[in-house]
Amino acid sequence: MQFIVIDGLDASGKDTQAFRLSSFLKNNNKEVFLRIHPAGDNFFGVNAKRFLLSKGKSAHFASAIFYMMDVIRSILYYAWRKYDYIVFVRYLMGTAYLPSPIHKIAYWFFGCIVTKSNTMFFLDITPEEAYRRIRLRHEIHEMFEDFGELRKVRAKALYLTLADNWVVINADRSKEQVELEIRQHLCAN
Repeated sequence: MQFIVIDGLDASGKDTQAFRLSSFLKNNNKEVFLRIHPAGDNFFGVNAKRFLLSKGKSAHFASAIFYMMDVIRSILYYAWRKYDYIVFVRYLMGTAYLPSPIHKIAYWFFGCIVTKSNTMFFLDITPEEAYRRIRLRHEIHEMFEDFGELRKVRAKALYLTLADNWVVINADRSKEQVELEIRQHLCAN
């Protein structure tokens, strides 16, 4: 089984790339399990999303805690199942949304207790491009989806990529270019 993580800022294309990768692998007769966080099928994921749509420091902290519990629940519930590939969208980089320096401590702590992957992709998008995409979605914006927050979270996340073997991919490009780079990296390993 190969465990793949696709992470990145809001609007970086994480879900899109995960669905494209999953389809590609399934079309090549692979058994694939795809899990996107926060998930809407459990208490932790539902509350993470609810707090993401709220405002204030307590909602900020609560969203991060519920998000991390949702990820841990997914690992406990799904990681032991038999698949050729398990693809998780959003994993350790949720810690980048915590205030400094707590984000570093949380990344280290959760990195010690959750399964690590040899294939972790961070879709790096500039705050300008992320904000442009978010405005095009015409949805209710989450608390981290303003330009200033995107800038802060990106800086923290890029710092955290140095802690492990993250493959940083320029996600300002087209979804086809990003998909090709992900596939090339998977074929090389």
